[in-house]
Amino acid sequence: MSESITADIFAALNILVLEKLKGDCYQLIGTVPDWAKTLCPYPVESGHKILLKKAELSFLENFLIDAEEFWEQDESQQPQTINSGIWNHVDDSDNEYFFEATAIKVNNQKIILIKHLAEEYQQQQNIIQKARENQLDFQYSVKESQKKDILIHCIIHDMAGQLSGINCCFALLDLENLTPKGKETLNIGKQQTIKQEMLIREILDAFSVEMQSLEAFTVNPEIAPDALLITQQIIQVLTPSFSLNHVELKLAADVNMNADWKVVGDKSRLERVITNLTENALHHSPPNTTVTIGLQQDDNTILVTIDDQGKGVAPEIAKNLFKKFAQGTDRTGKVGLGLYFCRITVERWGGEIGYSPLPENGSRFWFSLPKATDKQ
Repeated sequence: MSESITADIFAALNILVLEKLKGDCYQLIGTVPDWAKTLCPYPVESGHKILLKKAELSFLENFLIDAEEFWEQDESQQPQTINSGIWNHVDDSDNEYFFEATAIKVNNQKIILIKHLAEEYQQQQNIIQKARENQLDFQYSVKESQKKDILIHCIIHDMAGQLSGINCCFALLDLENLTPKGKETLNIGKQQTIKQEMLIREILDAFSVEMQSLEAFTVNPEIAPDALLITQQIIQVLTPSFSLNHVELKLAADVNMNADWKVVGDKSRLERVITNLTENALHHSPPNTTVTIGLQQDDNTILVTIDDQGKGVAPEIAKNLFKKFAQGTDRTGKVGLGLYFCRITVERWGGEIGYSPLPENGSRFWFSLPKATDKQ
């Protein structure tokens, strides 16, 4: 009964089952599929013995050799099956068929299974073709994106040139005998140009890092940037701005002042990363709160943290914080490149960067960098 069920299953799957006897002689097992009856040059029925002559079956020639070697192996060392891979056959009417053969050994019976792929093969080819088309579409999108980035870069450069001319005009006006109202208006104009210069600087820095991804940085501990020293200098420079906004900026009390804090990277860009994250914390800090910069280290990395006491970042925004042109909910004059610049810089140096909410509101922006050691 079980042999009958097995034969029915193979027939339903359109599989021809052959048992090897002696030499090139094989016996047909179970129900013979219709396609086999159509393609075989002589009548075939279940139980018939046929000769598979390798010279006549070039598509099976090499596989039958592999199958015979497979059958002779110690069963404890042989794989469960071996496959021929897909081959095609064209009949006298130019109809094309696709097949795949499998060799197995069951209770010392040497079995060849030949499957007519039909729809499966066509589906496989459609998937491969679709994958190729998707790859071409992706490559096209990348090229188009690069073209747009270069265009934006050129436009921003042109804007910077025009802004420089406006600043020169403001400088000349500042020398004139203006009325108090005129001076007030002039100061407003100068403040707006300063903001525009900051936005342009962010955009150019981001594109500069992208387009010069092979820009050199150091791993030499003798000249590597010192994260603690840079942090102390940034705190000194930014403290007046924090004080005007009634926010305290300080170094974490648990920082080991005697430890070695040198990291892989570049001094000027590391200053920019820490400055960006610190200014971002100020932007989201209410009055009478504190921003704390911390430094921690283990055997291989140094971690820099910037903690604020603001309202935190919504989860739907947090997941996109470090993407290009990502912005918070307020969108107060930012183009969303500061955090993006930090990410591509830190990752270029082999580090990581991220955001974590603090237990009692507030945000922690952090990044880690490899230590600069002679072992690298």
